[in-house]
Amino acid sequence: MSSEYKRIFAALDGSAAQVDIARKAIALAADNHAALRFGHVVDAVPSEASAVNFYDLCEHAKERITRELGDMLEEAKSNDGIPSVEVAVEAGSIIDTLDNLLIAPFSPDLVVCGARGLSSIRYAFVGSVSTHLIRTQQCDVLVVK
Repeated sequence: MSSEYKRIFAALDGSAAQVDIARKAIALAADNHAALRFGHVVDAVPSEASAVNFYDLCEHAKERITRELGDMLEEAKSNDGIPSVEVAVEAGSIIDTLDNLLIAPFSPDLVVCGARGLSSIRYAFVGSVSTHLIRTQQCDVLVVK
C-alpha cells in the first residue's frame, strides 16, 4: 500500500489553534510516513520602515514555537513513521513569504492550516490565508477548525 502524502506542510499562525494544527499534521505524517515541515511567517509589512532586526524576530518566533509545541515536536521527531520534522520561520509579507519561501521549496502533497474566523469586515479587507491556500496550492489543503 502506498502513502497518499509524502510531504506535509503545516502553516502555524501563532494562535492557540496552532496546537490543533500541529497535532493533526503530526498524525497525518505518521499515518502516511510523510516528511513534515512546520512554517510560520513573521509579518514584516507593518515594520518595514523601522530598524527591526528580522533575523532576531524569526529566531525568537522559532524558539517560541519550539517551546509551545515542544513535547509534540519531540514525539514527532522520535516517530519512526515520520522521516523528517523541521520548523522554518521567515519574515515578510505573509502570503508571499508563505508561498515562495516556506511552501514552494518543500513541494508538499498536503498543506495543513487553520481557520481563524475573521469577521466579515476584516475578511473583506485582509482576505484569508486559508482561502488563499485553498485557491492557489496545487496540492490538497486541509483547514483545521
